Amino acid sequence: MVVLTERAQRRLTMETVEIAADTTAIRSLDWDRDRFDIEFGLQNGTTYNSFVIRGEKTALVDTSHEKFRQQYIDTLTGLIDPAAIDYLIISHTEPDHSGLVKDILALAPQVTVVGSKVAIQFLEGFVHQPFKQKIIKNGDRIDLGNGHEIEFVIAPNLHWPDTSFSFDHKTQILYTCDAFGMHYCSSSTFDQDLAAIEEDFRYYYDCLMGPNARSVLSALKRMGELPEITTIATGHGPLLRYHVSELTGRYRKWSQAQAKEATTVAVFYVSDYGYSDRISQAVAHGITKTGVAVEMMDLKASDQQEIRELVSSAAGIVIGMPPVSASANAQAAIGTILAAAKAKQSIGLFESGGGEDESVYTLRNQFRELGLVEAFQPIRITETPGEGTYQLCEEAGTDMGQWLTRDRSIKQMKSLDNELDKALGRISGGLYIITAQKGDVSGAMLASWVSQASFQPLGVSIAVAKDRAIESIMHVGDRFVLNVLEEANYQPLMKHFLKRFPPGADRFAGIKTQRAENGSPILLDALAYMECEVVSRMECIDHWIVYSTVQSGRVSKPDALTAVHHRKVGNHY
Repeated sequence: MVVLTERAQRRLTMETVEIAADTTAIRSLDWDRDRFDIEFGLQNGTTYNSFVIRGEKTALVDTSHEKFRQQYIDTLTGLIDPAAIDYLIISHTEPDHSGLVKDILALAPQVTVVGSKVAIQFLEGFVHQPFKQKIIKNGDRIDLGNGHEIEFVIAPNLHWPDTSFSFDHKTQILYTCDAFGMHYCSSSTFDQDLAAIEEDFRYYYDCLMGPNARSVLSALKRMGELPEITTIATGHGPLLRYHVSELTGRYRKWSQAQAKEATTVAVFYVSDYGYSDRISQAVAHGITKTGVAVEMMDLKASDQQEIRELVSSAAGIVIGMPPVSASANAQAAIGTILAAAKAKQSIGLFESGGGEDESVYTLRNQFRELGLVEAFQPIRITETPGEGTYQLCEEAGTDMGQWLTRDRSIKQMKSLDNELDKALGRISGGLYIITAQKGDVSGAMLASWVSQASFQPLGVSIAVAKDRAIESIMHVGDRFVLNVLEEANYQPLMKHFLKRFPPGADRFAGIKTQRAENGSPILLDALAYMECEVVSRMECIDHWIVYSTVQSGRVSKPDALTAVHHRKVGNHY
C-alpha cells in the first residue's frame, strides 16, 4: 500500500510504503530541489528515507531533514505511537538524516539511541541533552523479537566516520543510509527502471563515495559476510530491490579501479564543523577525476597511527582548517601530519568557514618550511559557499591531481608505437569551443574530437576528458553551446581557451559573448554556434563520450570555412 500526501506550494510530499513484513518506509520527497548541498548538481530532486521495524519491540531507522519536520512527525505518529518506539537507530548523523532526532527524543524520551561510537559522540555534540544510548560495534545485534534480529555493520567514511549499516535477518533488508543511494525523486519506491536512475546513481558515487573507494571495498567485504541481501534500503532515492547485485557490483568495480591507483592524496577535514565536509568532498572529487586515489579522514575521529601511515604513503595532502577550539584529538592530528609530512609532497589547504578557523597561513608556512609543494592557493571561505566556491574547490583538486600525474601522462604519451602514433595523428577534426553555464557555474574548453552523430534527432558526439573542469556541467539534461571556429580567425579564441586557468577563474574575461536561449555563452567571434542538450554519456578509460541533441543554431558567415585541426601524432590533442 502506498499513501501520498501533497503540499503543492513547495512540492514536499510524504510517502509511506510497506516494504516487507512489519517494515514501513517513510520517504520524504523533495521534488524541486535541483541542487544538493550546492556542489552536487541534480536534475531530479532527492528523497530522505526513514524506516519503522516492528517486532515485539519497535525500531526507527534514521529520521529526516528538518524542512519536513511537521509532515514527518504527522506521518510517523499516524503510523505508530511514539511511546512504543524502543530504539532509534542512527546510521549517520549528517543533518539530512538526523535533523529530527531532538524532535523524536521530545516525543519519545524513553527511546534508546543506537549508533557507532563516533555517531553517538557527534549526536551528543548537537542534541545537547542526555539520552539513553547504546554504542554498537561490528557484528553486534539487537533482537526486536518475532524474528527481527538486527545485525550491525560498521562502515566508516561512507561518507562520514560515524556510518553503520543495519541488517534485518528476517526480512534480509540492509539499511545503508548514504551508501548505494542517489539523489533521485520519483513516485517509484524501488529501482525497477535501471535506465532512469543509473546516471544519478553513478554521479552520486563519483561525488560522495569515489573519494572513499577503499572504505567502500571494506564495507562490501563485510556485507559479503551477511546472509543474502534482498533489499538495500538507502537514505536517498529509490530502494534497491530489483538490481541489488548489478548496482553493488558497479560499486565494487568503480572502487577497485579507484583503489588500485598508485598515487594517493590524503584529505583531512572536520565533519561537523563549518563547511569542511562539503568543501573536502568537492576538492576530493576534483582529485579523483584525474585518476588519483583519495583517502579521507576526519581530524576529530581518526587514530594518530592511521594518520601517520596515510601521510607517509601519500603523494599529496589536503587539509581543511579545524576551529581554534578544536578537540585535543584534532589538534594532535595536525601535529601528526606535520611530523609525518615529507619534502616535495603536494599540499593544499582550505578554510572551513565555521567562524573560528585556525589560521590557514600559519599552517601554510610550516609546510613550506618542510619543503612541501603548494598545489593550489589556500582557499578562503569568507561567506556561505555558493556554486562558484564549490567549482573553485573542485578545480583546485583537479589541479593537484594533474600535477601529481604529470610524469605518468608523459610516460603514457611516449609508450605508443611510433608508426601507430603517426597513423592516429592523421585523424583530423574541426576546432570548436564548448561553452556552458549552469546556475552560477560556467565553463569552456577547446575541442576537436567532435562529430555529428545522428540525423533523427539531430545529434553530435563530443569526447570530454574526465579531468576537464567543464565535465561536471555536461551530465544528462545539462545544456551547452557548441561554438565553431573560423579557419581565417581561429587563433585568438584558440590561444585564449588553451590557457591554463587558475581554479575559479572566469574563462570569459575579455571575450565577446552573448547569452544563448539555453543560458550558455555564445562566442561572438565564432563562425557558427549550436545550442545542445546532453542526452547520454558513454564512459571510456580517460574520456566521456557525450551524445547531445541539437536544438538550434546559426552561421554568422555562410561563405567562411570551419577551422581544421591537423595533427602529426595521436598521443595528445
